[in-house]
Amino acid sequence: MGVGLRVAGRIAGERLAGGAQNASAAPATASSRGAQPDAGRRAASQTVQRASGSIKRGVGGFLRPFRRVGGILWLEITGVFFLLPVVAFAPRLWAVRASWAHGPDHGRFMVTAAVMAVFLYLGLSSFWRARRR
Repeated sequence: MGVGLRVAGRIAGERLAGGAQNASAAPATASSRGAQPDAGRRAASQTVQRASGSIKRGVGGFLRPFRRVGGILWLEITGVFFLLPVVAFAPRLWAVRASWAHGPDHGRFMVTAAVMAVFLYLGLSSFWRARRR
């Protein structure tokens, strides 16, 4: 988006500078129309820089609140998706809970508990970060 704004600003600035210059000067021939003096190019460049800077500040100021809300919403949605595996693995953990210490499904219980702990941490920390914003 930034590149597009810069190119559009440059084109608009050149047209503005070219239109003002052509209106005040005598009509140019086709061969001299493409050749601008260095001062005209510098003025056009400065106009483009000012216009693109103004556009950038305006768009940035407009989008700032949406960026904050969007970041919070992104963290909350990410937290929900991290908590979904916790909900999915909970029945399996409950089914093998009896063999948590020495039973035949001890390995499954430990792996399921570890996966649930990791996803629970990621989900809750995502909500915590959203709350701090």
